[in-house]
Amino acid sequence: PPTTPPPTSGCTATYRVTGSWQGGFQGELVVRNAGSAAITGWTVGWTFPDGQQITQLWGGTATQTGATVSVRDAGWNGALGAGATATAGFLGSTTGANTAPATVTCTAR
Repeated sequence: PPTTPPPTSGCTATYRVTGSWQGGFQGELVVRNAGSAAITGWTVGWTFPDGQQITQLWGGTATQTGATVSVRDAGWNGALGAGATATAGFLGSTTGANTAPATVTCTAR
């Protein structure tokens, strides 16, 4: 008999710079539930290539150790149905180039 595959879970994240100025920038993360099952939370990670620092974040909680950044949902925006999105924004500082991270990961909970 035919079987129904189990629902898939997972998320994707998009990083983009929405504004920049001498020594600083504003960025945005868009997290999308790419699976067919709801998720209860998400964590996005990346490594800054040019020594950038997160100075303020909204829509999540950021942890930065050196160049490695981890952003976890804020609780109220963690649960996402299939295809749904959540957005987090941040301000950052930079002392030179502001190259976007080569890879942005997203882990669903």
